[in-house]
Amino acid sequence: MVNIAAEKKTSAVATPGPRQLQLGGHVGFDTLPDQLVNKSVQNGFDFNILCIGETALGKSTLMDTLFNTSFGATPSPHSLPNVKLKAQTYELQESSVRLKLTICDTIGYGDQVNKEDSYKTLVEYVDCQFEAYLQEELNIPRSLSSANDSRVHACLYFICPTGHGLKAMDLECMKQLDTRVNIIPVIAKADTISKSDLAGFKGRIMDELRRNKVSIYQFPTDDETVADTNKSMNGELPFAVVGSTEFVKVAGKLVRARQYPWGSVHIENEAHCDFVKLREMLIRTNMEDLRELTHTRHYELFRQRRLQQLGFVDVDSNNQPVPFQQIFESKHTGHLASLQAKEEEMRKMFVQRVVQKESELKNSEKELHTKFENLKREHLEELTRLEEARRLLHEERQELQRRKQQLSNANGNHMLTLGRGKKK
Repeated sequence: MVNIAAEKKTSAVATPGPRQLQLGGHVGFDTLPDQLVNKSVQNGFDFNILCIGETALGKSTLMDTLFNTSFGATPSPHSLPNVKLKAQTYELQESSVRLKLTICDTIGYGDQVNKEDSYKTLVEYVDCQFEAYLQEELNIPRSLSSANDSRVHACLYFICPTGHGLKAMDLECMKQLDTRVNIIPVIAKADTISKSDLAGFKGRIMDELRRNKVSIYQFPTDDETVADTNKSMNGELPFAVVGSTEFVKVAGKLVRARQYPWGSVHIENEAHCDFVKLREMLIRTNMEDLRELTHTRHYELFRQRRLQQLGFVDVDSNNQPVPFQQIFESKHTGHLASLQAKEEEMRKMFVQRVVQKESELKNSEKELHTKFENLKREHLEELTRLEEARRLLHEERQELQRRKQQLSNANGNHMLTLGRGKKK
């Protein structure tokens, strides 16, 4: 038996890899990439952006500028007591490609006096989207292809253009989110900082992120076609951006710009701001990588943590694989034991409550009986006193009548004696 087991183990280890064969002619599976492209174009794409930043930093304007449309966002007030999120989904189409775009904007972020818990609403929102996707995966009839994928693929973190560095709120928020979303930091309203100050500001931001071990999204360099571009763009982070929905005529051509008394800032001029770089990296080059990284890294980390919370493991204490059936049976047995323990606890609690209630009822009955006896005794005593008073009153009445009779008799005798004296 030992030899047979050893032979089986040896044969399992020595299983050869797949053989490479030469085709005798054209088969046709080289069209698989084209089929995949056609299928993807037919189904359309989902892309979800989370915009985080203080009020009036131009988040909505930048979104309008990025996608060359108007999403119709309304200004947000500064008086909200808590941070709120507003998610809107739009259907966009460019050529034959359909894109379902969801933009989630933070309302009231940074407006509170106490900013300590500002990030919690954002973390809960991101985790809720992961949880919804996980629940769809765990359903018996799954429909992932048609389900609404609301997971956040990119997080644009808008940094206030102070020129000094990051705020404690910014560092804390990005630290809480860097394992959940792809963070792309951008300096908002970069036209308010001079070029010399802007370079130093970028350097201080990146130094603070590295010192605080905050991970931001790095453009991938494994694809040779975009490796050089992405590598150079990684050195440009954070992007200094300016957004505008206005057009200015320059040299007979309408360009998107912001007009000032001293001149204009051309949005798509790389000498003025990094808007073109952001659009190139976010939409035209790395949109699919952001979607893929969200699924393969951030969602997998959430899924792993969530399943571990539910008690699922891959290996046991001996580092051996644990079958799913065994885990399910163990969880089922544990669940039944937990239900029985809860049932027993509830039964004991019920018996204890019944005994306690019976004791309370007996004490109440005893108190009522004692009170009744006291009232009965007091009633008898009062009745006795009334009878005694009645007897005394009757005696006094009789004595009064007797005396009245005596007085009446005495007066009659006196009148009789006076009458006899007059006759003599």
